[in-house]
Amino acid sequence: MIEIDDKIVSADLLRECFACDLAQCKGICCVEGNAGAPLEADEVEILRREYPNYRPYMPPEGIEAVERQGFMVVDDDGDLTTPLVGGAQCAYACEEHGVTYCAIEKAWREGRTSFRKPISCHLYPIRLMRFSNGTVGLNYHRWSVCEPARKCGAKLGIPVYKALREPIIRRFGEEFYRALEAAEELMKG
Repeated sequence: MIEIDDKIVSADLLRECFACDLAQCKGICCVEGNAGAPLEADEVEILRREYPNYRPYMPPEGIEAVERQGFMVVDDDGDLTTPLVGGAQCAYACEEHGVTYCAIEKAWREGRTSFRKPISCHLYPIRLMRFSNGTVGLNYHRWSVCEPARKCGAKLGIPVYKALREPIIRRFGEEFYRALEAAEELMKG
């Protein structure tokens, strides 16, 4: 573990390799699971406000799930998460040419919303933990469906944190990202 400011970072983010390979996995991380994607409290209002902008990209069953369950649900651990369709697929998922994408991000890419997608989705496979003293932990979540990403990352030599540069900067800032780079250099040293 590495401590940077008030964050505890798993060294696996610097050691392990990862690079999403949608051609292989087909976006299965948005389809399988036993809970929705974690949401930050402020994201619930953003999801509600931006709904008219990304709703046209959602399939009918996703729209029905959101309209029945709400923009978020509270999971068994008491955490805010995205609603699901059929107990597994994210309600905000859409499919195109056999690949599952985020309808919110699709709308963002087309300039229809300023919200890209929930930060937990953008940061995946990094999962955030909050400790009672305010410290945030960044852990590497290993899920079997991401095996193609591990293989692709290893082939390209891309550590997890470098593959996730943009979402790390989005959530924690450029200075934190530079601290991760410095920590990697120290580990190599």
